Amino acid sequence: MCRDRGSRNSAEVTMAGPACLSSLDPPNRSGGAAMDFVLSGVAACGACLVHYRNVFHAFYTIGKVDGLLGLQKGLVPALYYQFFMNGVRLGSYAIIESSGYIHTNGRVSGLKTTLAGAVAGVVGAVMGSPIYLVKTHLQSQSTSSIAVGHQYQHQGMMHALSVIYRQHGIVGLWRGSSAAVPRVSVGSAAQLSTFSSSKELVMDLQVFPEDSWMVALSAGMISSVVVVLAMTPFDVVSTRLYNQPVDHLGKGQLYKGFTDCFSKTLKKEGLAGLYKGLGASYFRLGPHTYSVFILLG
Repeated sequence: MCRDRGSRNSAEVTMAGPACLSSLDPPNRSGGAAMDFVLSGVAACGACLVHYRNVFHAFYTIGKVDGLLGLQKGLVPALYYQFFMNGVRLGSYAIIESSGYIHTNGRVSGLKTTLAGAVAGVVGAVMGSPIYLVKTHLQSQSTSSIAVGHQYQHQGMMHALSVIYRQHGIVGLWRGSSAAVPRVSVGSAAQLSTFSSSKELVMDLQVFPEDSWMVALSAGMISSVVVVLAMTPFDVVSTRLYNQPVDHLGKGQLYKGFTDCFSKTLKKEGLAGLYKGLGASYFRLGPHTYSVFILLG
């Protein structure tokens, strides 16, 4: 999809990027809008299957206690989340990009790509929030000897969705979205704007042939660093909000919302608390970012 002008979609977040999105010329896009949503979702799912070999202690401990399957807990909802959230997010961005909005005088506008990425991120986050909630619950479940945080006893994705719905109604499925929306919005804005600008720069420098996959890889690697730095504090807050115990009314017992969790974490743990798991975040979001770009290319 990333030919000609070389700018298309990005994924979870960084998914493919403005530069890649530009390659979609309106005259050749009959039915292209729908395909953007589908291909963006498939690319994001594909990036989730990349094998990482870092964060050794966590891998070793989980693998030793919970076995190999313990390392893949929550994979099913994770793939559903990537497909729906990033499919909607990147598909929305593709439509915005193909309208010509992100360009000013033929060049990518940093401000416009940031705004477009943020809007697309909000839409995707709202759509994917219930599945992200379940994914967080399932991935946090563990053997008592190594368990961290509140432990839910879900038996799978559908079971979790039905239990949450029965206990807290439709609103309960969107618990924690107050953190998910700014998380994805900020990450999407950072990812799409930096990828587009980086890709345009690499192409201007003519380091690689214009249609080479190395262009997307180079821009994706630059973008991935910015994405991780921007998203990690939001990841910490959203994980704590999604996974905190709730009362019979479905209200969190530890935090009242995004601002409360953010301020309490910063006050008690300092800035380092908001960047807990930074290394693990990069080994998840980094490869995911440039993998999606390459798959979309």
